[in-house]
Amino acid sequence: MDIKNQLQGAKLFKNLELLAKHVVEGFINGMHKSPFHGFSSEFAEHKIYNNGESTKHIDWKLFARTDKLYTKRYEEETNLRCHMILDNSASMYFPELKQQQIGNLNKMGFSVLAIAALMNLLKKQRDAVGLSIYGQGYNYYAPEKSSERHMQMLLDQLNTVVSTIEGDRETQTYIYLHQIAEKLHRRSLVFLFTDMLQTQVTQEKLFEGLRHLKYNKHDVVLFHVLNKKLEQQFDFEDGPKQFVDVETGQKIDVYAEGVKENYKKEIAAYTEAIKLKCMQYKIKYVAVDVDSDFATVLNTFLVERRNFV
Repeated sequence: MDIKNQLQGAKLFKNLELLAKHVVEGFINGMHKSPFHGFSSEFAEHKIYNNGESTKHIDWKLFARTDKLYTKRYEEETNLRCHMILDNSASMYFPELKQQQIGNLNKMGFSVLAIAALMNLLKKQRDAVGLSIYGQGYNYYAPEKSSERHMQMLLDQLNTVVSTIEGDRETQTYIYLHQIAEKLHRRSLVFLFTDMLQTQVTQEKLFEGLRHLKYNKHDVVLFHVLNKKLEQQFDFEDGPKQFVDVETGQKIDVYAEGVKENYKKEIAAYTEAIKLKCMQYKIKYVAVDVDSDFATVLNTFLVERRNFV
């Protein structure tokens, strides 16, 4: 990717905080038209009133507007700790785009914006959020905090990542999952954004790294981020093409149609193996297509937050 493409890709993320807020507001507005109606009010600043609770904190103004009873949620009631983990390997910058925009993002752009949107939701609840970024090394770590200064620091870091030309080569995810797990001492909700594409690493090592994230009874969600059209369906135009492994530099010349069916079988088998291991280790597996909207990620968060006890 040349410097011109880098600048065009970064333009969308010029104000990541505002962009994330826009994504969240669109999502919450959509919930009012869905079976989740009322969930957004419960999430943002309130919780549904349960019979038998004290009426002291009921928001009567909200009752007048909605004809439903909600109680105000206070800071001491919202003590969730959430840790975001971002894969910064070179494959996360696929596909190479001249300009990123909503609905046309590469895997890194999608993941960064998804994390920023989740941070916006966490901020509304005064919950604590931390961030780990790994590539060829354990590039960045920030523990869980809820201050405005801390949130801005994480957004700056995400901006830096999404504005870089390319990710790290030959990333060994399993090594850094072990290291991250050792840093998470207090029980947390852990979100991992990765494409799970590794080089020269056995599946078993990778799965053991995932298993370690369950240490200290953390609730772990694996967001498997892929470009479904290209990476799962192998939907390339027919004709001779050269494919380059961005993490090893290896090249192969093939006709896309000639390898399409075998490729789809292999990627489907690998994905199924990941799902089964996640089920075995009680990790929530969520497939995410970068060409879709952010509803899958945000809905998953709302459900997991509700279930986190």
